[in-house]
Amino acid sequence: MPDKKLNINQKTVLQLFDDSDAFFMIPDYQRPYAWTDEECSTLWEDLCAFACPDEDYEKFNQDDEYFLGSIVIFRNDEGKFEVIDGQQRLITLLLMLRAFYKVINDNFKDFRTDSNITPDMIEMLETVRRDIAKVIWQTDEFGKPDTSSLKIDSLVATDDDREEMMNILRNGIAAPKSKSKYARNYRFYLEKIKELRNDKHRFSWLIYIPIRTLNKCILFPIEAGNQKSALRIFSTLNDRGKPLSDSDVFKAKLYKEYSSRGQKEIFIARWKDFEETCGKIIVTGKSTPVDDIFMRYMHYVRASKGIRDTSTDKLREFYGRDDEKFSLLRRNYAQTFNDVITLADFWRDVTALDSLRFSDRVLKRLFVLHYMPTNMWTFLVSVYFMTNKKPDGTLNEKKFYVFLQKITGFLLVSRIMIPGNTTPFYNEMVNIASGLDVTFSAYRFNAMEVRNRMENFDFNDSRKITKALAAWQVFQNDAQEIIPLEPKLDTEHIYPRGKIDTKHFESLGNKSLIESRINLRGADYSEKRKYYLGLIPRKKCTKIRELIDIADEKEYFTGHDIEQREREIIQGFIRFITDNGLTK
Repeated sequence: MPDKKLNINQKTVLQLFDDSDAFFMIPDYQRPYAWTDEECSTLWEDLCAFACPDEDYEKFNQDDEYFLGSIVIFRNDEGKFEVIDGQQRLITLLLMLRAFYKVINDNFKDFRTDSNITPDMIEMLETVRRDIAKVIWQTDEFGKPDTSSLKIDSLVATDDDREEMMNILRNGIAAPKSKSKYARNYRFYLEKIKELRNDKHRFSWLIYIPIRTLNKCILFPIEAGNQKSALRIFSTLNDRGKPLSDSDVFKAKLYKEYSSRGQKEIFIARWKDFEETCGKIIVTGKSTPVDDIFMRYMHYVRASKGIRDTSTDKLREFYGRDDEKFSLLRRNYAQTFNDVITLADFWRDVTALDSLRFSDRVLKRLFVLHYMPTNMWTFLVSVYFMTNKKPDGTLNEKKFYVFLQKITGFLLVSRIMIPGNTTPFYNEMVNIASGLDVTFSAYRFNAMEVRNRMENFDFNDSRKITKALAAWQVFQNDAQEIIPLEPKLDTEHIYPRGKIDTKHFESLGNKSLIESRINLRGADYSEKRKYYLGLIPRKKCTKIRELIDIADEKEYFTGHDIEQREREIIQGFIRFITDNGLTK
């Protein structure tokens, strides 16, 4: 049966919820409620400015309207509106209106006896209370609300706090110690509204903000004919202030495929576990952890299909392709989902530096890679893992270590010698996916040129390569123990600024990694030395073995020591890239 035409009607908040059959359901495949203080504060400030322009409710223009955005819905087989897009906005509005209702309802007897509140204002407060009730609860023919029968429900499978939302809307009470976003945001609005209640100059806002939110704030409900059509629209729209992540769209598409085969519950359970796993992974950019895993998997798919082009598609475009070669979220949906779960499990163990899965020498290389100035290493490692993993998900330790040594050296030296050139990485990913060893054979470096470049390179702290080399240097010491990836370490200047000239201060020989708790920016070396060795009461020593060795050996650290250490670092790095076949 073809889709019905879209039904798009402008509605106020009150009109949207006041229909007798209006009931909105957040389906189980949606993401959890995610608005933070920032989005709630922005909405509050916008509504205050709209309802009371220039902080004066009398300046309001009755022809004005405030656009809250669109929502995508469709009526399911039970006659309920499933909210495909817009749940963040709807829930936040309901939490805010519930807070208004509570403050007005709890204080209504006091309002009646307050000589400063006129009968007209009492009548308006009663109207606000009645209209809010129509939005939140089912009401009888006389307008009396049934507080046990809400007009919204959430079935989100991955939201452990959804029942708290229901309790807040029913009873107006958030658990005092609850840290859920529902409770935090509800308490935020309660505090704001109580401030209006107690401010005689802004008391009228207690009336005009909610009544104008209900009657002058506009939503565009896009009612699709069926779920398929709604999900298609969902793929192209954004929530206000909270853009849909790529993985939200992928989740909806996968849900559709599994549901059509009677496997909805299986998918929901697996997706929840998948999200929890991804939440334990360190991401390399501003994307969500789930998006990051889909990005890494995309590079594996590209490499396995021999794509060397350095211009990559956006995630939605790539996964949205539906031809015989791709179709990752339709015909090949099961393999795609199984693969990203497997990849996420691997990266969870990488982030945890899991000694049961990896040897010490592999863990040390993985630690250094996390400080690389580019996330290209995560794509290389993902392609390697997906190509070479055994049926139980493990890798050949010796081969994996050789691979990590090679890419560590190339990532570092290429950043110094050919920054910005990503062609070698895309070529190598295709080679890896083809079962070939990593060689970077077309990009060998002249050892003398590398030395000269490093000796004249400006290793200031603003360059990410500086911290990456410092991380590499940490594990050149064979006695160095494994250090957790979180919290990340700071860049330490062994000899402090102001005590030495700029050239020596910014020298690579003067830099190391160190824990934040020990990073004494203003102290002199003699003071730093005590912290390195743990000679300060109730202060643990650093875990950076080289700093301990320097402090043990040297009571003083001079410009000569900095120069000597820099020579040793550069010499050691040249040996490292040479031993790994990266020089001519």
